[in-house]
Amino acid sequence: MSLDTYSQQLVSTLSKVGLAPGSIPLIPSTFKLSTILGIKFGDRPVTYGDIFRVSECKVAPTISFAPEEGKDASTSYTIMLVDPDAPTPEEPKFAFWRHWVVSGLQPSKAETGSVATEQAVATKPPLTEYLGIGPKDEGTPHRYLFLLFREPAGGLSLSKADIGGEEFVDRRSFKATEWVAKHGLELVSVNWMLGAGDGWSGIAPGQAKEL
Repeated sequence: MSLDTYSQQLVSTLSKVGLAPGSIPLIPSTFKLSTILGIKFGDRPVTYGDIFRVSECKVAPTISFAPEEGKDASTSYTIMLVDPDAPTPEEPKFAFWRHWVVSGLQPSKAETGSVATEQAVATKPPLTEYLGIGPKDEGTPHRYLFLLFREPAGGLSLSKADIGGEEFVDRRSFKATEWVAKHGLELVSVNWMLGAGDGWSGIAPGQAKEL
């Protein structure tokens, strides 16, 4: 499957849940997919809007992505996992909730434009340690965004203090768009999922049937 086809599928699924490019500043209208972001919890991959339960996401997922066309081996990347629906989709007063941020990623060993199977290489410790998702059983599923950014030439040299604390209350209301702009990051890929409590049942956002 080509990058263009993946891009069309991504935009189509994001549009169904109100996250189309241009609808939120974090995904600008000028966004163009230039590599396919693979996310996998255990043996289960995330594929544009799949629904995952809290118990499936206790441990940080693996990341894979092929090199971008025309970029040399020194190019590094930052991945971010944020929740635009905290504490609830009906009242997202704590958006964006910062679940995970890792900088200094190197692409997987894969052909440009392909779906990478090997993991990306993490050259630095996380700027924000992974925190699993936490929607309530009785609540509406949350949308979760995995965002891959190209770092400026030379990469980033940041500490945990440059992004904020990791205590529960420190993660809420993260000004992701401003942080991205401040550090010269360029969005190159997106993947996303819905997250729900283990006991949740109902109709998920963008879905036509009960799950």
